[in-house]
Amino acid sequence: MRSEAIDRVRVVFDLFDVNGNGILESDDFDLMADRVVQAVPDAEEDAKAAMVAAFGTYWETLLRELDENRDGRISFEEYTACVLNPERFDDALDDFATSLAGLGDLAGDGYVTRPVFAALMTAIGFPVPNIHALFDAFGPDEDDRITAAVWATGIRDYYSPDKAGIAGDKLVGEPAAS
Repeated sequence: MRSEAIDRVRVVFDLFDVNGNGILESDDFDLMADRVVQAVPDAEEDAKAAMVAAFGTYWETLLRELDENRDGRISFEEYTACVLNPERFDDALDDFATSLAGLGDLAGDGYVTRPVFAALMTAIGFPVPNIHALFDAFGPDEDDRITAAVWATGIRDYYSPDKAGIAGDKLVGEPAAS
């Protein structure tokens, strides 16, 4: 497992720990899901529902895979053991990646515009300069759009334990100068 992967999931863990108590709980995922769907009020209701369901699947996977004492709390160490283990997390990750990218595809044409991407990623809690660095790393077209498929692949790569030098690394630390 690469240190870059651990750094990436540390960022997400801290963002998902919405109440800041150092552990993940069901309420954190409910709050995050609500923030994310509110970030795109023009999204289709089906896309919003899919995103809320994907956050639920993400949480339920963590509970099923990690919460041996059934206290409904997941530490960073437990989180890392699951989300960086493809056998344990790939199904939930695929659902999450597809749902988030799909939520951003407001026109239903397979593309996500920079403003919508930024709104969703800001709702999750990523710093704005890092969001734009990531969007640029995804290679936007002349209309300043990326494909939903590229974004979904980028999300999957983000949780890969063996990848480094990926676009998602732009979300960790200070953005590199352009």
